[in-house]
Amino acid sequence: MKFTTALLFVATTSQQVFAFAPANTASRHSTSLNSVLTKTTGRSSLDPAVIARYDALPFPADTILAEYVWVDAAGNTRSKTRTLPAAKAESVETLPKWNFDGSSTGQAPGDDSEVILRPCRIFKDPFRPRSDELDNILVMCDTWTPAGEPLPTNSRAIAEKAFAGNEDQETWFGLEQEFTLFNLDERTPLGWPEGGMPSRPQGPYYCSVGPENNFGRAITDAMYKACLYAGISISGVNGEVMPGQQEYQVGPCVGIDAGDQLMMSRYILMRVCEDFQVYCTLHPKPIVEGDWNGAGMHTNVSTKQMREEGGLEVIKKAIYKLGEKHAEHIAVYGEGNELRLTGKHETASIERFSYGVANRGASVRIGRDTVAEGKGYFEDRRPSSNADPYLVTGKIMSTIMGPEAKEIAPLDKAEA
Repeated sequence: MKFTTALLFVATTSQQVFAFAPANTASRHSTSLNSVLTKTTGRSSLDPAVIARYDALPFPADTILAEYVWVDAAGNTRSKTRTLPAAKAESVETLPKWNFDGSSTGQAPGDDSEVILRPCRIFKDPFRPRSDELDNILVMCDTWTPAGEPLPTNSRAIAEKAFAGNEDQETWFGLEQEFTLFNLDERTPLGWPEGGMPSRPQGPYYCSVGPENNFGRAITDAMYKACLYAGISISGVNGEVMPGQQEYQVGPCVGIDAGDQLMMSRYILMRVCEDFQVYCTLHPKPIVEGDWNGAGMHTNVSTKQMREEGGLEVIKKAIYKLGEKHAEHIAVYGEGNELRLTGKHETASIERFSYGVANRGASVRIGRDTVAEGKGYFEDRRPSSNADPYLVTGKIMSTIMGPEAKEIAPLDKAEA
C-alpha cells in the first residue's frame, strides 16, 4: 500500500515525548515536530470541539452507563464501565455483580484471576451528565472470590463487622482528606520551582488567596462541584499549609458510609486531576527535606451519646480506649506515616499517644466548643492522607465500643 502523505503519531508520557514517522519523512517534518514537541508532557492534544461533538450525542432511552469502582491491592481506585437498563440502577440490590482480572491489580493469581465486584453504594456520575431524566452512575464496589469470600484486600468487609450490631450508636465520621498536587514530572509540587524550594517558608499558603500563594484552586473547586453533583457529603475545601497542598472534608457520614463516600471522592479527585493533567499524591510526607507539613486524614468522631448531655465524659473514656490500643491503630493508619508523625508540623510523635484540648500537637484533639458545651466530637489526628477510610473508621468503632481503659492525663499545651 502506498501512502500519499506521511503519517505522524505523537505519544506523550509523564517522562518524555516520542515521535514516530516513516524514515524518509523525518527531515521533511522536523520543523513541524519542533512545534509539536514541548517541554510540557502528558497533555492531551485533542480539540475540545471534537470532544464536545461526541459529548453532545444523546444517550439511548432507558439505558445508563454504570462505572464500577473498586479498591485495588495498593489502596488505589480502579474502574470500568458497563451499559445497563435504567431499571437496574434503582438500588444496589438490583445492580448486577461483575468481575475483573485480579491478576492485573495484585488481587488474584493468573491461573485463577476472576474477582467478583459487589455493588455497595450508588452515586451520580459527574463525568457523564445527561439532559434527560436519567443519571449515569458511579458504583462503589467491594471485592470477593467466586466462592463468596471477601478478598484479603476487601477492607470494607472488615469494617462491616466492626459496625454490625452498633447501629444504635449513630456514629458520625467527618474525614479531612489532604492531598498534594505535582506537575507530571511527579517531582515538582505545583507552585514550586523545578528542582528547588519555594523562596518563602510555609505560612502564607494556608487558606490563602493570590497567585503567589494558592496553587491548585481550580482543581479543588472542580473536584468540589463534581462531588456535590455525585451526591457526596463534601462539607468544604481549603488550601493547606504546604504550597501545592489542598484539603477537602467529607461528612458527617454515618457508619460505613463514611468509607464509601471518602473512597468515591478519591476516585473523583483522581479523575479531575486526569482532566487537568496534574499528578496527585496521597503520600503523607511527599517532601521530606525542609520545613514542610505532611498530609493527613484527620478523622472526627461522635456517637449519639457523645452528642448528648454529659457527652464530654463519654468522649474522654473513648479517648482512653484509643490510647490503650495506640500501636494497633498506627498499624492501620497508613503507609509512610512515620515520616509525618514526628512531633513537629502539627503532629504528635508516632511513639507516644496523647490528647489535649485545642492541641494540634496531640494524637487526639478535643475542640474548645466541645468542652464549652460539654458534648460534641473528638478528632483523631493520627491517620495519614493515604490511610484506608474503611480500616480507620472500623478500627475506631471497634476500639471505642470495647472495654473500659485507664484514664490518661491530657497533654498540657506547653508540652506539645
